[in-house]
Amino acid sequence: MVTTLINSQQNTWSDVFSTQNGAVYQSDAERCWYVDFAGKVAKFDYRCLLKLKKAVYNVDIEAKLLETSKDPDVEILFICACDHCYILSLLQIIALKELLEGTFVMLQLNHILQDKLYRLAV
Repeated sequence: MVTTLINSQQNTWSDVFSTQNGAVYQSDAERCWYVDFAGKVAKFDYRCLLKLKKAVYNVDIEAKLLETSKDPDVEILFICACDHCYILSLLQIIALKELLEGTFVMLQLNHILQDKLYRLAV
């Protein structure tokens, strides 16, 4: 199922992957991705989307859950060379990780399908 959204500037966004906590959209016209998560929609190019994925994967969730100190269970994700910063709880980090995992699986699946279809056509 492909869902498209049209923003106020009349650009079409295609739904790449979504969960009940957020969604990732692709804009072919702008050659970027929009991540709708934690109450904000952030624009990322592919390089910054990979940096976001790396930052989320580097959070040791298990260690944070086993920690007995009274520090707040909040993580600040700042992505170098990007304009966006996320301040997330551990549950939000798990939800964002799920969203990014699904997104990259869909992108990889799309690449495999395009590769197979192109090979059959040639």
